[in-house]
Amino acid sequence: MAPAPDRPTLVFIHGSGASSVLWSAQVDALADVANTVAVDLPGHGGSSGPSCDSVSAYAEAVAGFLRTAEVPRPIPCGLSIGGAICLQLLLDVPGALRAGILVGTGARLRVNPTIFEAIARDYPAFVRTLPDSAASPQTPPDRLAALLEATARTPPAITAGDFRACDRFDVMARLGEIARPVLVVSAADDRLTPPKYADHLVRHIPGARRAHLRAAGHLMPLEQPEAFNAAVRAFLNELTSA
Repeated sequence: MAPAPDRPTLVFIHGSGASSVLWSAQVDALADVANTVAVDLPGHGGSSGPSCDSVSAYAEAVAGFLRTAEVPRPIPCGLSIGGAICLQLLLDVPGALRAGILVGTGARLRVNPTIFEAIARDYPAFVRTLPDSAASPQTPPDRLAALLEATARTPPAITAGDFRACDRFDVMARLGEIARPVLVVSAADDRLTPPKYADHLVRHIPGARRAHLRAAGHLMPLEQPEAFNAAVRAFLNELTSA
């Protein structure tokens, strides 16, 4: 079905080494208030072609998709590196966007060296233990099963490359340039991008809104889908009524 031209389009962007399955609880659930599409970044999921080596390059790929697909009134919604890509788009092509949603991300994303070591040493073990750092202790394991399976299928070199791209990402000095409406979503149990990252974004992005989820970690769209979707709905309602 073609997207409705008079509605905004939520363009969901996944995190490092993952795929569009991250947004399985959003694509259909939010289709009554917006066009929805979840992308696989180059080299991930069902997307062909080589992966990118920087957030800027991934942002160029997403911007190319928005142009080619003629996505109406796009609102990129990204988690982790997906959020960094969203920030880069807000800075590089603001005129092409209606707004942006930043989820579990930051203006600078330094990566603990132990993550690279774990990927290089035993990638299957890295994937199996991902919930220990990326999810709330309160999250039922079955909610993450499909995402872990997708990440296990991603070549280790691509996952490591995503984390290297995160480690080099830094737009701290440019947040004041953002001139589109922005929603920042954080989670109480997020240990990879703690709430202080969101605090900084809200303080420095003009007019940014904030939603904070309880009993959720870094993978909050899967961990607390109802609360996450409610926050997105409220933001879309604000945009519509503005």
